[in-house]
Amino acid sequence: MFMFELFKAVGLGLMVLLPLVNPLTTVALFLSLSKNMTSDERNQQARMASIYVFSIMMVTFYAGTVVMSTFGISIPGLRIAGGLIVSFIGFRMLFSISSEEEPNFKKGQIIKNFKNKTANIAFIPLAMPSTAGPGTIAMIISWVSTVNEDVYFSSWITDLAPILVFLTISIIVWIALRSSSAIMHVIGSSGIEAISRLMGFLLVCMGVQFVINGVIEVISDYGV
Repeated sequence: MFMFELFKAVGLGLMVLLPLVNPLTTVALFLSLSKNMTSDERNQQARMASIYVFSIMMVTFYAGTVVMSTFGISIPGLRIAGGLIVSFIGFRMLFSISSEEEPNFKKGQIIKNFKNKTANIAFIPLAMPSTAGPGTIAMIISWVSTVNEDVYFSSWITDLAPILVFLTISIIVWIALRSSSAIMHVIGSSGIEAISRLMGFLLVCMGVQFVINGVIEVISDYGV
């Protein structure tokens, strides 16, 4: 009986958060940003991204309300900031400079160091805002505000279910990102370039929509 209630609570949490997390979008973004990485580097980024996703969700659930109130951050402000970040990343992907167009520096050591440097994309933009974005954070904070009023589950279930939900989501994200290596071998470099430009355009649209939603919430809250 208790196990059934636990599975039910976890299932409800996954049904609410998985559409917001949308691992498929994160995979497409990961394919675009990791096209110059080795297989080991991509696996490392996938592992770190899943850890960051779990950490962000846990911190948001247990301390998100306190942190946002301490720094005076509102949900509309979070949406607008996330939208600006997403738009900036989208513009860089949409108008990316190919390797043939990059300036050819004379100092060989600088070129060597630049090429050997692996970009860390696990936290930004994979974990935040692609996976645990403003919508996910807002939903988790809303969950926190109503969890004490929940009369359908036992108290120990309401304490354990969020941890299992966040852990399950992070595992799903990790499996999806790990499979991107196989997808990359099938699609090839030209396919990845096309996905990169398409995802750049979609990210710009998503970022602008985040900003619009945030501005609308500000207007409605302050009655402007």
